[in-house]
Amino acid sequence: MRNIPLKNFAILTTLAVGVSLAGCAGGARVKRDTSYIARDVDTLYATAKAKLDKKDYKLAAGLFDEVERQHPYSVWARRAQLMSAFSYYLIGERTESISSATRFLSIHPGNKDAAYAYYLIALNYYEQITDVTRDQKITQQALDSMGELMRRYPGTRYASDARLKVDLINDHLAGKEMEIGRFYQRRSQWLSSVIRFRAVIDKYDTTTHTPEALMRLTESYLALGIPEEAKKSAAVLGNNYPGSKWYERAYELMQKNPA
Repeated sequence: MRNIPLKNFAILTTLAVGVSLAGCAGGARVKRDTSYIARDVDTLYATAKAKLDKKDYKLAAGLFDEVERQHPYSVWARRAQLMSAFSYYLIGERTESISSATRFLSIHPGNKDAAYAYYLIALNYYEQITDVTRDQKITQQALDSMGELMRRYPGTRYASDARLKVDLINDHLAGKEMEIGRFYQRRSQWLSSVIRFRAVIDKYDTTTHTPEALMRLTESYLALGIPEEAKKSAAVLGNNYPGSKWYERAYELMQKNPA
């Protein structure tokens, strides 16, 4: 899912960075190597950048952290925070990447690269989204982060990409509601299933799950003995998705159970 526009990103313009993961350099190695690195900020930052260029992302992240630790008030420290976040992102260390990007934003909220920091945070959450059978807390965090990015920087390329991802996130959340709704249906808990299918229609009406939600809402209303509501759901389904298999099923149900 990585889609990071780097060419116009001021800090990264000089880098030719691939996305293959670094070798298994453990935390102990990073600590040992950074303990003896040159202390002047220019050399330290250059060494970190060289490691990043060589795709030794884990060591690069540790060295960028060292720039910030040893020279917290230099201009390099600001750059190093974001470079650290980027390096951690490349090796899939989400918590560390989010932490570095968040720290950058807390210290430099008005910086020209703040939009990219928000984008990195959102991507880290987005790439942790799991299948609909699992808890969707991370999915909601991804949605919230994408929303914050779009709200703050609506005209950026990062916001454009975020809008595409938000559609996918909403489809995923709707899928979770559908899974729970079908679970309730299998147990004949019709009122609970109605609540879930209504949530899909009310909150995620532009997703791919809407036609099925309307059909299953029709089923649930009929099972509850509310044919008039079932008729309304089937009518909405017919008006908006007349050629779908879900409308065919709803139509058959209503023929067998006329209101």
